Amino acid sequence: MAVETERYGDPAVREAVALRVEAEWGLELPGSFFRFADFLEALGPVERRALADLELSPYGVTDLFADPEARPREGLDIRVHGRYYRDPPEFLTFLHGGSGGLHFGLWSDDGRTCDGVASYYNDDGEGIQRCHRTPLEAVRARIEAAQRDLADYAADGDEDELARLDDLGHLRTALTGFETGERTETGQAYADAHLYRRPVDTARITTMDGAGALVSGATALDRPPLGAADEYRFGTSMEELFDDAEAVRAAVDEALRRAAAGDPAEALVLGRDLHRASYGRAEHEAYAGELLAVAYRELGRPALAGVAAAHHRHRGLPTVDVLRPAR
Repeated sequence: MAVETERYGDPAVREAVALRVEAEWGLELPGSFFRFADFLEALGPVERRALADLELSPYGVTDLFADPEARPREGLDIRVHGRYYRDPPEFLTFLHGGSGGLHFGLWSDDGRTCDGVASYYNDDGEGIQRCHRTPLEAVRARIEAAQRDLADYAADGDEDELARLDDLGHLRTALTGFETGERTETGQAYADAHLYRRPVDTARITTMDGAGALVSGATALDRPPLGAADEYRFGTSMEELFDDAEAVRAAVDEALRRAAAGDPAEALVLGRDLHRASYGRAEHEAYAGELLAVAYRELGRPALAGVAAAHHRHRGLPTVDVLRPAR
């Protein structure tokens, strides 16, 4: 869905987008999202060329700036616009990243307030990264990754790469006028200073998607906090469990039993894992839908329950672009 960039700065459009997202998704858009919109509005031709060279393009919920009243195609739910097969309910796409299905989403653990930005490559097995607080931090990281990759070519005097580096510089200048201006590092130095620190998060429980679940309570596998597990061994053990139909059914029953007794932690983490690793298996998709519905209801996260239900109904769509202009 093409976006008219001049509408990013229209106060009436911004208010309409905020109200639409709150009404449909239940999410309060953060100020950082509108700074991202301000950044897009401020870009000139050179900066837009640099953004396109990074293969970054506004998408998902950002499409509403073109038409806040846009409706999905008949029979579809707007909450699945830009929602890829493995996206957890906490993830709301706002930016596409080009090859590999890379996309970025506003992250909300409670379905009401934004807790940062997440990203992952939909086409490979890598997990979700939650290392950015704002959309512009995510864009800045892509700028500096490109700076690092282009530096060697530019050092050899390649005129095309020198021109791309110059464009990147203009894009960086535009971005740092809104955020991260205090971060003077570029290229690899930027990553070393701001991206590679991932301490153990004791508030989150390990999940297969790599993002962890914000929930207290006991889990059947006594899962460690996020960042404390051997991710390969954990993922392998869960895949082995999911290959055993009887074991999966028993695990689902146990999670539901715990939830009925007042502890939905296992229902949430197992539901998220089955959602991540359904691989088109209808039975596992159904288990994930059932567990997440129970977990979000018990945790008082109705907006996420609604997103999960909508996604369960539409996970087989051939495309995640479901909007059409309002008539």
